[in-house]
Amino acid sequence: EVQLVESGGGLVQPGGSLRLSCVASGFMFGRTDMSWARQAPGKGLEWVSGINLSGVSTYYADSVKGRFTISRDDGKNTLYLQMNSLKIEDTAVYYCALGRYGVTPRGQGTQVTVSS
Repeated sequence: EVQLVESGGGLVQPGGSLRLSCVASGFMFGRTDMSWARQAPGKGLEWVSGINLSGVSTYYADSVKGRFTISRDDGKNTLYLQMNSLKIEDTAVYYCALGRYGVTPRGQGTQVTVSS
């Protein structure tokens, strides 16, 4: 059974940083493209970033390009999202997902709140 467990969210001021983690199990993580998606209050799921199975190629939504960095540690079955220069509009529940452009949550997500 595929399991994805996100963590690392919290409350941060505008301009701050957070690092999200997603621990994966139940499938061949090292052979799977992965992604991050988010859902802001009252809005639908939005794809944020993706990474290919080798970790060499990364992809970003225009709204986060230059501020967020996706990475993976296949030895730890873990996906990361480093978020810098956070904005109020980044407030959302963040999920990791299977696939380079995945948006289907499989875990509880982690809440990121950007507020002064």
